[in-house]
Amino acid sequence: MPETAQHIKRLNEKLQQLLKRFQQLQKDNERQSKRIATLEEEKAKNAEQVMQLQQQVTILKAATGQLSEPDKKEFEKTISRYIREIDKCISLLSN
Repeated sequence: MPETAQHIKRLNEKLQQLLKRFQQLQKDNERQSKRIATLEEEKAKNAEQVMQLQQQVTILKAATGQLSEPDKKEFEKTISRYIREIDKCISLLSN
């Protein structure tokens, strides 16, 4: 009987260790999830900033007349898209 009690005690200790480890891993997982969310948000902000900077470069090139032909066509497409969006907004506002 004492052998059975010792066996149960060892099992109980191992279960307690596993439970502590599980709780620690849960906390680590939660911390990592928050970190991932923060990094993804930062990545999105950086991507937006890169896009804005690229637009500024294109505008500066257009203003100085340094656009290549493909860049010029792309710039004209972008301007046309903006004009269409503005026209849609105006038509929605006038209704």
